[in-house]
Amino acid sequence: MKYSTDVLIIGGGPATAACAVTAKRYYPSKQIIIVKDKKPGIIPCGIPYMISTLDKPDDNILPFDPIEEKGVKVMIDRATDIKRDDKSVQTENGDSYSYEKLILATGSSPIRPPIRGIDLENVYTVEKDYDHLTGLMDAIKRSENIVILGGGFIGVEFADEISHLENKNIYLVEMLPDILSNSFDTKFSELAETKLKERGVHILKGKKMEEIMEKDGRVQKVKLSDGTAVDAELVILCIGTHPNTGLADKAGLDHGIEKGIWVDEYLRTAERDIFAIGDCASKRDFFTRRETAVMLASTATAEARIAGANLYQLQVIRENKGTLAMYSTYVSGLVLASAGLTAKTAKEQDFLIVSGQAEAVDRHPGSIPGASKTLVQLIFSQQAGILIGGQVAGGETAGEIINTIGVLIQKNVSINEVESFQIATHPRLTASPTKYNLILAAMQAD
Repeated sequence: MKYSTDVLIIGGGPATAACAVTAKRYYPSKQIIIVKDKKPGIIPCGIPYMISTLDKPDDNILPFDPIEEKGVKVMIDRATDIKRDDKSVQTENGDSYSYEKLILATGSSPIRPPIRGIDLENVYTVEKDYDHLTGLMDAIKRSENIVILGGGFIGVEFADEISHLENKNIYLVEMLPDILSNSFDTKFSELAETKLKERGVHILKGKKMEEIMEKDGRVQKVKLSDGTAVDAELVILCIGTHPNTGLADKAGLDHGIEKGIWVDEYLRTAERDIFAIGDCASKRDFFTRRETAVMLASTATAEARIAGANLYQLQVIRENKGTLAMYSTYVSGLVLASAGLTAKTAKEQDFLIVSGQAEAVDRHPGSIPGASKTLVQLIFSQQAGILIGGQVAGGETAGEIINTIGVLIQKNVSINEVESFQIATHPRLTASPTKYNLILAAMQAD
């Protein structure tokens, strides 16, 4: 069957949803069709919490009903080819969709390392697929010895969630000296490590997985680079993802250095009427403008809103200023969050920096119920005095403190401006105005 639409979006994740809603807002008269290959969508950031926090896997489904209620049509099919000459997309079901504007939001797929035994039964990647994930959840529940490869956010969150189930021996294997080391300095990584160890997680740092050993076709042990072998009935691979660019490759669209689809500041590809957003699109670092491999739902939805607003008319205020890596995670009551450069990454990129730390209780007085100590670290350019990074560790308020830090970074705020920050405080809501950790951290910078 042949369909015709003004705007065609290929994908089924958060970027697709945000782009469709934004496009409908800016161009209400335009018809929008979404083609996605899986009926139940998944909320990516909620995947680890399908293990024990959520009551059932269905609680982590990304609904598209509200989008359809806005007049957007959703088709379940797989796009197979883009014909740039006649501006159409062909699908697995044999249908054809002609378009004025095409947005690629094809996401990313888990990396599968070339390790012997990688294809054994009970070796799982973490895919954004409902059926795959429900199978993984079942495997977790029936396995006693579980090895997680990768100490990034997904690996740490999986380890923490599984630790709340009974009778589990959990091994977290990380090749680097610290877990979460790409996003946090050592002091903050160690806070997460302490929490996991308190939950009984065995953390094996500075080691690689060399082989997955089997018995009768199933996982039995994992051999590590130091020669040790760990009992395992289940292996979960959490070592990152690569952009899904197959559709764009077939269409001859340009790649960036980091393998994502090349896009300009308005998320347009080399083809003026084709946009790419989210994990499949290339990213440029906020500070250096070098290409970077940041794949986050928050970044994807920011890009989606820029693209959705700029489909037919460029909105200058909507240009992409660069990707500011911002992360947060939750480990057994501890919130860790990061924005911009860490001290380590700043030095690696030859930034001269000064930094300051301050710890304060996020309520005042500290005896207020629910109060938590919150540690803030701010990193400034030594010469310009501009804020370029921040990290937070503490209670749930840390999740919004990092967003404040992110705004300050994007606005090129200086040390002096943070020191004179005007704030609203309340005993039940914030730290004391005399011990406000954002301000104190700036005052301590040297």
